[in-house]
Amino acid sequence: MTTAKQSQVTKNARTVRMQWLMDEIVTGFEVYRSGFRFQSCLDFVFWLKNAELFTLTYGAIVRQLLTDLEEVEEVNKQLDQMGYNIGVRLVDEFLEKSNVSSCVDFKETAEVIAKVGFKMFLGVTASVSNWDSEGTTCSLILEDNPLVDFVELPDNCQGLYYCNILSGVIRGALEMVSMKTEVTWLRDMLRGDDVFELQVKLLKQVPEEYPYKDDE
Repeated sequence: MTTAKQSQVTKNARTVRMQWLMDEIVTGFEVYRSGFRFQSCLDFVFWLKNAELFTLTYGAIVRQLLTDLEEVEEVNKQLDQMGYNIGVRLVDEFLEKSNVSSCVDFKETAEVIAKVGFKMFLGVTASVSNWDSEGTTCSLILEDNPLVDFVELPDNCQGLYYCNILSGVIRGALEMVSMKTEVTWLRDMLRGDDVFELQVKLLKQVPEEYPYKDDE
């Protein structure tokens, strides 16, 4: 087999594996979220088991990405892209189940993400702070993050944004409601910071397009 063909086979195999990983993390979210529907003590134990399973599954996916892609920066990009695809897929379910009406502006949207979105899909809430004067940039602060339970970054992974999937989820979900954003990690407890801080910057708000105009 020629070098070019071998390279193409390797690329195709990696594409298949990336798709499998994406399906695994979506399944992980489904399993994890299902625990929040239960009320009894036994169901609470079931939730704990699901939460641990979800955390370990995510960790396994990150490790596999590090093995396949080798470069930490490439893993960061892949986690963000996986999160983006998840955000695009989950936004309809969120709007259906949260009973949240249309947000009037970006500030209200950020509060809904922090208080409702994180609670629904991750089981924790975030606070919103550090607004700029234009009201287009803010920080989402997480003091608790179940994704990082049992996690310590080795020295050769200090450039890894382990929870970068969350930035992608936010970016993808907001794009589906006509808000193009840039989401960046400012603080990370795995790097010794006291909290997790995501900066969300509104780049462009796309007006909704309607298929027809009202009769004049």
